[in-house]
Amino acid sequence: MGKQQKQGLKPFISLVLSTNIPKMALTFGLIGSIITMLVGLSIPLLTKELVDGFSVEALSTTLIIIIFVVFILQAIVDGVSTYLLSAVGQKIVARLREMMWFKLIRLPVSYFDKHASGESVSRVVNDTGIVKNLISQQFPQFITGLITIVGALVILLIMDWKMTLLMIIAVPVTFLVMMPLGSRMAKISKGLQDQTATFTGEIQQTLGEARLMKSSTAEEFEEAKGLKGIRKMYEYGLKEAKIFALIGPFMYTIMMLVIVIIIGYGGIRVAEGSMSTGSLVAFLLYLFQIIYPVTSFAMFFTELQKGKGATERIIEILDVKEETGKEGIEKDISNQSIQVGDVSFAYNDEESVLESISFTAQAGEMIAFAGPSGGGKTTMFGLLERYYEPTAGEILIGDTPIKELSMKSWRSQIGYVSQESAMMAGTIRKNLTYGLSDSKEIPDEDLWNVAKMAYADQFIINFSEGLDTEVGERGVKLSGGQRQRINIARAFLRDPKILMMDEATASLDSQSEMVVQQALTRLMEGRTTFVIAHRLSTIVDADKIIFIEKGKVTGMGTHQELTHNHALYREFAEQQLT
Repeated sequence: MGKQQKQGLKPFISLVLSTNIPKMALTFGLIGSIITMLVGLSIPLLTKELVDGFSVEALSTTLIIIIFVVFILQAIVDGVSTYLLSAVGQKIVARLREMMWFKLIRLPVSYFDKHASGESVSRVVNDTGIVKNLISQQFPQFITGLITIVGALVILLIMDWKMTLLMIIAVPVTFLVMMPLGSRMAKISKGLQDQTATFTGEIQQTLGEARLMKSSTAEEFEEAKGLKGIRKMYEYGLKEAKIFALIGPFMYTIMMLVIVIIIGYGGIRVAEGSMSTGSLVAFLLYLFQIIYPVTSFAMFFTELQKGKGATERIIEILDVKEETGKEGIEKDISNQSIQVGDVSFAYNDEESVLESISFTAQAGEMIAFAGPSGGGKTTMFGLLERYYEPTAGEILIGDTPIKELSMKSWRSQIGYVSQESAMMAGTIRKNLTYGLSDSKEIPDEDLWNVAKMAYADQFIINFSEGLDTEVGERGVKLSGGQRQRINIARAFLRDPKILMMDEATASLDSQSEMVVQQALTRLMEGRTTFVIAHRLSTIVDADKIIFIEKGKVTGMGTHQELTHNHALYREFAEQQLT
């Protein structure tokens, strides 16, 4: 068991050390805590002197002043050290959150396919908070508590070893009860952390899709789902409360027993004259100084277990392999052909999504992917965008494998227009310039120019705020056609060499579709374009149509060629075009 715990603490310590702890603040904070503790240890001795020499005439003014000064100094040093240790904790948690945030935004799309965004948010906010609490509060308390106990016991043994031994018997009894409670608490708190992450994820998803919830009249369903999550957290909270309810009264009972024994035994010794009243008072004060750290140790071990659980989750995220980003070749891909050679892909060992796909796209050509839903068209896009890496085969741009290019160089030269017309909360201006490093320097004239090319100026000009109009979360204040035209304007602003369109007009009404189609035709001029087609009317003029069924290419050619020699394509064409 001990060995397991040691191994369990290693990753926690490594993680904390990786945050570049402000060593100076931590050192002074701990020194301050130790000084506070040492001053605290001197107070019972000063009290002993005061009690033993007590009479109004003999009351030493010097002693009273010393005690008063000691109290004031202790309070000042304690305040400074508490602040410094809190600052260290805040610094560590900020650094941890930075590390996690930088990691999360660089993780591949495959990570987000498997993990709810709310769960990751909870890890960044809640789990790092647990680590902070452990470092800034529990750890210093543990260190100073340990020194207090050792210091007080040494003084007590010197003062009266018989009474000290009598008192020490309570310590092993306390630990025997506390250790199993601590490990039980660890399991509960880990469960609570996981439940909090799940609950956060569910809440975020529900509120993010508020319109879907309302239109589906799913309020009662979401209410029940939310209640279930809240109840689970409540149950974990009650389990925690039960353990605290056991710890508190148990410690109080032990403490009272020890105090009663010490007062009884000490009273007899004072009556016999073998001990002074001041010594008994000092003894009791030291006893109180020992009792508090012993009780806080139980909390420290509980928090340590929580911290270990939180650390495991944080490390899980930090250990996921991230996208390479800026590493790789910087290459201008203008007028370069794209060759897809024998490419296969599977999300896992059992599910093959694409098998041996091969085709060539010459510069400036329009290549369309058609076929039944779920055939692998979107996955092919994912491979071209490098959201996923092929499990076999490779994709070349000119003579260079695309995986050798830096992610930034590759993606910055691709324009992507999806049917979801994704947008960020903020203004139209922010959405047009999103991701561009020189976004603040782009003149309004350029923004209006690309808006005009995408036929978006027609509606932007009608907004009183113009380019500074707020679009709402995910662009909800705009219509589908308006969102799509802003996405096309964004693509124009980037002047991409390759254009990728996932049936960009599929969800639009006929009037919006006509305008958006005109904008897309303008955008496609002179660019290599890949299109996913749900409606064949949009791709009849494509240079090459690749028909994908169940992950395999079953036909390739122009619209006319496929109509003649591909039965399923011909069936699609007859249904949609006649």
